[in-house]
Amino acid sequence: MTIRTEAAIAYEVGRPMVIEQVELDAPGEGEVLVEVKAAGLCHTDLGVWEGHSPIGATFPLVLGHEGAGIVLETGPGVTDLEPGDHVITFAPECQLCGACHSTKGNFCEAVLSGYGAEPSITAGGRRVFAGYGVGTFANHLVTTSSRLARVRKDAPFDEISYLSCGATTGIGAALIEAKVEAGASVVVFGLGGIGLNIIQGARMAGATTIVGVDINPQKGAMALQLGATHFVDSSTLEGDLVGHLLELTRGGADYTFEAVGNIRLMEQALATARIGWGVCTIVGVAPSGEKLGVLPFDLIMGRKLQGTAMGGVRGKSQLPEIVDWLMEGRFDLKSLITARMPLSAINEGYDGMRRGEGLRSIITF
Repeated sequence: MTIRTEAAIAYEVGRPMVIEQVELDAPGEGEVLVEVKAAGLCHTDLGVWEGHSPIGATFPLVLGHEGAGIVLETGPGVTDLEPGDHVITFAPECQLCGACHSTKGNFCEAVLSGYGAEPSITAGGRRVFAGYGVGTFANHLVTTSSRLARVRKDAPFDEISYLSCGATTGIGAALIEAKVEAGASVVVFGLGGIGLNIIQGARMAGATTIVGVDINPQKGAMALQLGATHFVDSSTLEGDLVGHLLELTRGGADYTFEAVGNIRLMEQALATARIGWGVCTIVGVAPSGEKLGVLPFDLIMGRKLQGTAMGGVRGKSQLPEIVDWLMEGRFDLKSLITARMPLSAINEGYDGMRRGEGLRSIITF
């Protein structure tokens, strides 16, 4: 049996998405049918759509990896979810592979099958792939149980869809990947949907100096509202940015983060980390083929450079607790959602992202 639904299809690189009726295969072994209630517009999807992301993609494609919804049906072998459950899409956690059995990270081996997974969508007789194996820019989706985390039913769909990637990546980068501690100094380069949540994660950890760096003073104001102690507008700063930040943090920050995907900012973030023990975490996704220039002497002097995927968070086992934190008021997502729109407005939503407007746009169904 197939399921008819509506989806936004990207047929070619850079070509506007087209809203069409599609057919979904019924959930197979280990798969789940979800009615999507909210989906976030993430910059990572924009990079894939425009063809400059290092994440491979096969077109035609239903983009979207941030999503929240309700389980409608489960396929054979699914034992951890049932119809009526509220779920968030996330990077896979199969809980069976060697990576999932390790405590060293969150990179399930199933993540390698993301864009290369067998398509379950048909449009006009043509098979269509699903972004990251989910494809949340649709009223319904079929994906593996490993890509879904069951969460409490009183959490608002629009806010928890943001936890499907951007917000969790930022909070997790600070709390789980970098392990910021009380009293620490932190510098965040880029105050978009992820960077502002790194600010929130650092505040939750008890950091006492939290510096946000951006070229948009409105985002700086939001950073200060969410817990930053300083904002540096790098577009108006006279003199050397790194030198200014080193002075502001009295010799360098304990933790620095780059959340834009800009090679120059990554290099500045590493240079701003304190000699001896400063940790620089790369969160932003740089365009395909770009290389980061690192001086070995920086590392010999004790600076540490690392990257993170999804903030080091495991979806099935850790996202439910993060949703609890949201509902307890430990961090704010409502203020960061600056636009809600129907699926039909998705191209306009991404046009706004290209212009740098707003913080997070959410498709609601």
